[in-house]
Amino acid sequence: MASSVKQNCKTVAKRWANALMELTSEDNSISKDAVLKDLRDIVETINSSQELLNVINNPSVTVLEKQNVITKLFKSSIMPIVYNFLYVLNLRKRLGAIFEIANEYEKKLEKFKNIIRIDVTSAIDLSDEKKEDIKTKISQKLNKNILVDWKVNNNIIAGLIFKIDETIIDNSVRCKLESLGRVIARS
Repeated sequence: MASSVKQNCKTVAKRWANALMELTSEDNSISKDAVLKDLRDIVETINSSQELLNVINNPSVTVLEKQNVITKLFKSSIMPIVYNFLYVLNLRKRLGAIFEIANEYEKKLEKFKNIIRIDVTSAIDLSDEKKEDIKTKISQKLNKNILVDWKVNNNIIAGLIFKIDETIIDNSVRCKLESLGRVIARS
């Protein structure tokens, strides 16, 4: 049951993030990056105060009371399009989804900019030159701009493990040894 609720929240967040992306696309004077910065600032502000977090997530706090809080905190510090977006979220009683909406908006923006996130795990810490070489090759292969999260796991012995979205490419020595072991066991 909790899984379906989480999935529903993600679906709702994707819809709201799509709506915000469409709004920002209608007006070229609106910076999508500035909208993302405002969303991050909102999330950071809310997360910085347990009291504020409680107000946002408490169904017994009225829409009007929440709107007063939003107005005091954000009206003069964020772009009008983002403030109006918050206003509508509050009216629709979806203010608590702002955290997931911000994440989904960031994903949409990265897709818009042809950016993809990749995790690369190596057995040792790689030099900056080697990291840049790997990043360049992956970028050329995928024809995308990439953001890499570098990780070290000495259990893989040698080689690299790439995680791109939900796809994992395991080119580690450990994986090859395990595969060889399965082949030998079947013989």
